[in-house]
Amino acid sequence: GHVQLLPPQNVTLLSKDFAMILTWAPGEGSPPDVTYTVRYESQDRLDKWMKVPDCKNIPRSFCNLTCALPNLYVKVRARVKALWGRSQSPWVKSQFKDYYSDVELAPPVLSLNVRENSIHVSVSFPLPTCVENLTWKYDLNLWEAGSEDKKKYEGYFRKDTVTINTTALRGNYCFSARALYESINLKHSEFSQPVCVLLEHKG
Repeated sequence: GHVQLLPPQNVTLLSKDFAMILTWAPGEGSPPDVTYTVRYESQDRLDKWMKVPDCKNIPRSFCNLTCALPNLYVKVRARVKALWGRSQSPWVKSQFKDYYSDVELAPPVLSLNVRENSIHVSVSFPLPTCVENLTWKYDLNLWEAGSEDKKKYEGYFRKDTVTINTTALRGNYCFSARALYESINLKHSEFSQPVCVLLEHKG
């Protein structure tokens, strides 16, 4: 006979590290080999539930929707149901969110290229491919290890490298950056873990 398959719980659409992700927990008493299917609808086309190619009959309890979304500026919500054998649970819906105003940023990753009298600092962001063309920026901080006095370089585009003249710098210097995004208000990530380099005078 049919098993009464209980629906997924805690269905939440959240933004984390530049991505829009639907998460849920298995319904009570779910069999271990239960799978899930996810669909979404956008506020400009209500009641038209679209399939998410990578989230059909999946064993995991999350679905990355970022690159399935047709429009990053329109609110969407998602729904998920459990499947097991020939049994299906009812669908459970999330709340509405849109990428543009709800995106949560991750700290960028720094790479330092130390030259004789300068350092070239470039940052990369852990971005989903579909949002790469949005205008992400970053702030960079530079300070001498142990000092509270930070020199700030603000509002660089992520494609830009910051070149720092190190002629006058001696000792251990640290760098850290954060991602910025201008939506309805200005958002920023946490600062990245500091990367420190020892600058010695060539003499």
